[in-house]
Amino acid sequence: MNRPLPGGHWGKSIEVDQNDPALCLGGTSRAETEEDHRGDSLVVIVDQRILERECLASSLLSLDPVVQVRAVGSFLELQDLQVEASAILTILNGKKITDPIVRSELQEFIALVGGVPVIIVADSEAPADILTALESGARGYIPTNVSVKVAAEAISLARAGGIFVPANAVLALRETIRATESSPKPLTGVFTSKEAAVVEALRKGKANKIIAYELNLCESTVKVHIRNIMKKLKATNRTEVAYKLRDLM
Repeated sequence: MNRPLPGGHWGKSIEVDQNDPALCLGGTSRAETEEDHRGDSLVVIVDQRILERECLASSLLSLDPVVQVRAVGSFLELQDLQVEASAILTILNGKKITDPIVRSELQEFIALVGGVPVIIVADSEAPADILTALESGARGYIPTNVSVKVAAEAISLARAGGIFVPANAVLALRETIRATESSPKPLTGVFTSKEAAVVEALRKGKANKIIAYELNLCESTVKVHIRNIMKKLKATNRTEVAYKLRDLM
């Protein structure tokens, strides 16, 4: 991982003792592990809070001694490790994934690490936050109210190529879909007739090309309608549009 990593919210470097055992758990020594490790079992925790990251690293190791665990304070420290990870656990520490700056930095980091799965750990269980994380490229979203065992299983799933989301969020989305489908309300009081038609298509997850075809519109016209819809809802992306439509309807 010899590429420059972004700073910002996660880029504040924290001075860490190079002999800190939390930097390399599950091996005999830092030097030996860095030399022999191929990244197939290395999980890296990125968390500015030293105590929390060391505790989480130790807990994960106790569940699976075969897994190597590194705990660092920032993306910049992760760059200094000079290793290839099998998964990266990023702790938000109260930050909101829907914050444009946080989301932008996360997207940049995910792009830099390539195919290494990045998993978000955050306090929120809001569907909009989870969807934003997944849209940013995260391969999992772990709320802080789950057990370490669940977190370990989520990491394993991401390492195997899957995507983890909390069950409560999936159930909440299901109920939202059911409620919307069973009791639709007219949208003409908020949107024009064309915008209302586009809204209905957006609710069903249709792509712009499909919407344009079904409504006999140019794709550029559909984009204009979507921008107007986002402006009326004060939303910044399609995910927020879908989330706010639930409340509206």
